[in-house]
Amino acid sequence: MAPDEITLKLRDVRAAAGLSLSKVAEMTGVSKAMLGQIERGESSPTIATLWKIAKGFQLPLGALIGSETLRETPSSDVFRTVTFPGSLEVKIVFPFDPALRAETFHVDLAPNQSHESAAHATGVTEEVFVLHGSLEILRDGEWVPLQAGQGLRFAADLPHGYRAGDQGAAFLNMHHYAQLDALAAIG
Repeated sequence: MAPDEITLKLRDVRAAAGLSLSKVAEMTGVSKAMLGQIERGESSPTIATLWKIAKGFQLPLGALIGSETLRETPSSDVFRTVTFPGSLEVKIVFPFDPALRAETFHVDLAPNQSHESAAHATGVTEEVFVLHGSLEILRDGEWVPLQAGQGLRFAADLPHGYRAGDQGAAFLNMHHYAQLDALAAIG
């Protein structure tokens, strides 16, 4: 992921909310130093760090990695791949849509690759649909197996995860947001 994209979005979101770096650090659990490095383009955040920031602001992930504005999505955002070094690579299938309160990603996992995610903001629900391969979803502390053509909906405001089988996996990951009060400030 290009660091300047995240720099722009984080700075815009923080400015729209009228918050200091100290207050954002308190809200998100991300250190003031790290937030400053992200804003200055000196550090490219991990997906876990971005989720902490999104959760702290009660925003969808796409608000930080998507287009310039939330309400008007240029076609260049569709199918854009965002890489988080040492973690996941996601392709934006449908950028965040405030009317639907949803966004959709295409995720490929290498054979036996896993990713565990901290709880997202209150009320976030995820839907996973396996396109090919086999996948296990960590839900409520248990791994639920899925094959190609199967899907699962679960509360993502609890810790959860994804684990590919021996052949890897590709899946669609839809995020649905219940609380969007913060969008009015930046959208």
